[in-house]
Amino acid sequence: MAILTQNGTARVGKEEEVIASVLHGAKDLQIEHRTLSSPAEAEVQVAVQATGLCGSDLHYFNHYRNGDIIVREPLTLGHESAGVVTAVGSAVTGLRVGDRVALEVGLPCKECELCKEGRYNICKSLRFRSSAKSVPHFQGTLQKKINHPAVYCHKLPGNVSQELGAILEPLGVAMHGCRRASLKPGSTVLVFGAGAVGLLCAAMCKVSGAKKVIIADIQGDRVEFAVQNKFADAKIVVPMKRFEAIEEKLAFAKEVAELVKEASGEGEVDAVFECTGVESCLQASIYSTKPGGKIMLIGMGSPIQTLPISAAALREIDLVGVFRYANTYEDAIKLVSSGNPQLPDLAKLITQRFKGFENISDAFAMSGRVKDDDGKLVLKVLVDTTGS
Repeated sequence: MAILTQNGTARVGKEEEVIASVLHGAKDLQIEHRTLSSPAEAEVQVAVQATGLCGSDLHYFNHYRNGDIIVREPLTLGHESAGVVTAVGSAVTGLRVGDRVALEVGLPCKECELCKEGRYNICKSLRFRSSAKSVPHFQGTLQKKINHPAVYCHKLPGNVSQELGAILEPLGVAMHGCRRASLKPGSTVLVFGAGAVGLLCAAMCKVSGAKKVIIADIQGDRVEFAVQNKFADAKIVVPMKRFEAIEEKLAFAKEVAELVKEASGEGEVDAVFECTGVESCLQASIYSTKPGGKIMLIGMGSPIQTLPISAAALREIDLVGVFRYANTYEDAIKLVSSGNPQLPDLAKLITQRFKGFENISDAFAMSGRVKDDDGKLVLKVLVDTTGS
């Protein structure tokens, strides 16, 4: 029997039932069985074993939407994943059964101008696993097995664990951000947000030759973690203040910028990685950046913000968008397997682990917390589906 895949290619072979975690509504995860065919000629079949939970997945879980993107049909979440190849298509030559792979889950059209320029992350036709943007939705990786194009399955060397393989996806965001920042050696950098992505951005800045990396967050324990574990060199605990009037908001942003200058020791910074999406942080970023500097817009937060745009324009500060990543996996694998002394221990980002499909709801509940019941920071929650 011949079956058409989601990409329109023919697949011939047996079918099997696989278990999947499926979101049917806000906080309504159900365990279901799906039919999975043999992989198409250019695909491999992967038993997904390690999946990190992302902030976008958490939005879908809690609200059945992510900003303006509304879930329109049952959706399997998960996109930060690694697993083991269990079958290969007839045209696949670079992978074989038993290989451990990290999954790159965005599939571009490969034909548009952006794809041909290597900027496939902003391809208008890109389909991304666990995102509800395209309909029918491209189902995520929190299922026992998936068929996936072999070209987007990246083989892991022996010294890179499955868990670290799952971290390569958010590491790609940080790597892509650093590439767009074009940091000069000896730069001073500020990172707003000490969650997993902010910590990875800080780590990549150190690898890129930054002289000093300052990290700022409202959670003191998080910035302390960053400094103690060598993700950053200096920390700022941002005061918890809320204002309604724009004049008060901008005055507070200038206060935070003064804290940045003090932590820098040299005044304003060369670049800011804004990983929160919070209006006050972007306002403070503008006041904290040197003339001619750059602000990397990484956090997906408030879609409409009031900014002191003249303060940026008059000093030629570039506001640079960063959306996911492109062409990062091979370099990320080389980096994490290299023993680079400037790279912190990324495994420390995984702070909680849950095993089995039946515990995925608890994993999502934990992912939304600041600390667990033992008082340990929650940074990256990982789901282990080995043997499920």
